[in-house]
Amino acid sequence: MITHQLKVDGNAQRADVFVAEMLRITRSASARLIEQGDVTSNGLVIKKKDKLEVGSILLINVPDPVPLQAEAEDISLDIVFEDADMLVVNKPKGMVVHPAPGNYNGTLVNALLFHCGSSLSGINGVMRPGILHRIDKNTSGLLMVAKNDKAHNFLAAQIKDHSFAREYEAIVYGNFRANSGKIDAPIGRHPTKRKQMAVTEINSKNAVTYYEVLERKNGFTHVRFRLETGRTHQIRVHMQYIGHPIVGDEVYGPKEVIRETEGQCLHAKKIGFIHPTTNEYMEFDSELPDYFKNFLSKI
Repeated sequence: MITHQLKVDGNAQRADVFVAEMLRITRSASARLIEQGDVTSNGLVIKKKDKLEVGSILLINVPDPVPLQAEAEDISLDIVFEDADMLVVNKPKGMVVHPAPGNYNGTLVNALLFHCGSSLSGINGVMRPGILHRIDKNTSGLLMVAKNDKAHNFLAAQIKDHSFAREYEAIVYGNFRANSGKIDAPIGRHPTKRKQMAVTEINSKNAVTYYEVLERKNGFTHVRFRLETGRTHQIRVHMQYIGHPIVGDEVYGPKEVIRETEGQCLHAKKIGFIHPTTNEYMEFDSELPDYFKNFLSKI
């Protein structure tokens, strides 16, 4: 950790602006230091919007940088298929796919590094070795992982040209009117909630989701989805957009009823692809997790 001591000279300034200018860092990085309690003024913790008084003495503790290298961790994996080129893994809910700020440990990548050692593709860098596609932390289900760059490029091309088959199942609020259909609505960053996505025409990408009703039960619908595109939070955003949010979704679902289930009822159930060496079509199906089946029984 490095500690900086600064005196506020000249005009009073907002705390996050002053820290950013003095340390030559971004405003967001400055705000993060302040929000973490790493900045004090005359011994008192401050807020990012506080006006700093001229003559105040700031102490700023800058934490040591986190090494940009994911570490191997002995974490159990549910491996559905594995050979010299790739793996298919069934990810549990609650596991992040790759390290990122706030989640540097306990991820799928940390577990893969322990299981595979150096036998993972390096195209996506040291923080995302082998990773071809992602599913959200609270979404369970199947992911394919590349063990070498040749396999990575071959499989990634199928994702890009939409020939990679993906099917999900979910439980959503309300009764679907139609038994099947298509949602074609572009997705981009939410205009005010920067950590969320939304259906929007501004800085967005096309997003297409096909759905099929499996069962309607007491105000809920069990639905199968097929993705044509793979946008961030695509199914969750599309379901919120049409008024049928996913049960257990703490971001896009109704806040007052998220305790009805033990988890987000969205599962990546099936994937299909051409194998990078044999050129044979392979398809894998995974069982719905217990919390998902328990909620189906409950309703």
